[in-house]
Amino acid sequence: MLELRPGCECCDCDLPPASPLARICSFECTFCAPCAEQVLHGICPNCGGELVPRPVRPAAKLLNNPASTQRVFKPQGCSA
Repeated sequence: MLELRPGCECCDCDLPPASPLARICSFECTFCAPCAEQVLHGICPNCGGELVPRPVRPAAKLLNNPASTQRVFKPQGCSA
């Protein structure tokens, strides 16, 4: 099950579970769409994988399967 991390690793903006702006790689590194597209050009700086839209977990399923509260912030790896 995806962690649904709460923020962008580059700019630390909030990415709630239903955010259409969240992008992830296969290792669940999480970025906002502006950072993923404009800074990282669709490539994860951690693993080199493709950044794709994160699926949205239905609100009813969040009750028993909550999103992660652990933030990952690595601005040093997100330079243009």
